[in-house]
Amino acid sequence: MLTGKKILLGITGSIAAYKIPLLVRLLKKDGAEVRVVMTPSAKDFVTPLTLSTLSGNPVLTHGFDHETGKWESHVELGLWADLFVIAPASANTMAKMAHGIADNYLLTVCLSAKCPVMFAPAMDLDMYKHQATQQNIKTLVERGCIFIAPSSGELASGLCGEGRMEEPQKIYERIKSFFQTKLNFSGKKVLITAGPTYEAIDPVRFIGNHSSGLMGIEVARAFADQGADVTLVLGPSNISPNRKNINLIPVTSAKEMYDAVMAFFPKTDIAVLSAAVADFRPEMVAEQKIKKNPDNDTFTIKLVKTEDILKSVGKIKTENQTVVGFALETENGLENAKKKLHTKNIDLIVLNEMNESGVGFKTKTNKITIINRDNQVTSFDLKQKNEVAVDILNAIYQYIN
Repeated sequence: MLTGKKILLGITGSIAAYKIPLLVRLLKKDGAEVRVVMTPSAKDFVTPLTLSTLSGNPVLTHGFDHETGKWESHVELGLWADLFVIAPASANTMAKMAHGIADNYLLTVCLSAKCPVMFAPAMDLDMYKHQATQQNIKTLVERGCIFIAPSSGELASGLCGEGRMEEPQKIYERIKSFFQTKLNFSGKKVLITAGPTYEAIDPVRFIGNHSSGLMGIEVARAFADQGADVTLVLGPSNISPNRKNINLIPVTSAKEMYDAVMAFFPKTDIAVLSAAVADFRPEMVAEQKIKKNPDNDTFTIKLVKTEDILKSVGKIKTENQTVVGFALETENGLENAKKKLHTKNIDLIVLNEMNESGVGFKTKTNKITIINRDNQVTSFDLKQKNEVAVDILNAIYQYIN
């Protein structure tokens, strides 16, 4: 099942580290190639010799060997892996991961990794429940890391509750499940837009919106995980797609997004245009910061329409191309979405209705309705956005097959 898969295992300073040799054995027995990196404190709980013997590879705790002068490239190791599993992940390590701190070899590898990162926390109940720890977990998940929630049980402190690292067998099963994802879009070239656009008023101010880009980024991640060659045109966002096979094209304005889409679309099999593109931009952009006029209580900016990216793509798409649009509505959602679907000449449209609880910008959840060209309507329950992304991909797969 895992034959040929390259799994990098990161071990941090937690008593749960003593369980990891069993995980290494399970992975090796299933055909995986396993390499191990450890934080210095992890060696207090399990020896590098044990892990080296079981993995068949040297265990790394430092990038530089002062005795031999040998340098181990954290960049090459990060590129080598198909999956980086950090187990146990201590509160300290998760905090550093969330804030980009790289003060040991494991963390430098983590910052360099282009593969998905999976982490399994292990700590005492109060540490796990602490607001800071929960925020760090939330941050990592938003960046695309895969969270293996701890189980409840007896802890090293003698307390009983959440914080116990999931058992090696369960972690192994999660790893297998990760690699069992069907590669429904293997070989497909997919173009995705996500995030907001900012339309300059002057060098300081702009017209924008509250989009974080998370929904589109989750769609990009899902396509990448299912084997697609993904190009992501991303407006201003602080979220990283964190996948090897995502070609990231950062843009700022609607014009920049339009130019990027029109450049990549002709060679695209599937386009999912989820970006919250500004409909208007200032006709003129001031070269200097606009000052307040003490004699006027109002200020007028003349706006002109931006390029309609979805409509432009709909005009030139071929029979072999599939185009998916998004509609964010505050009223008459289904009616407006159906109209947009046909007037823009696209194949499917994903409807979000802002009056639904848990839906909208900067939320971690979404509730969608998907409509295809045959006016078939499929509604979904409120879900996490990564789950919503899978629903969207399934709908696309069913449509094109």
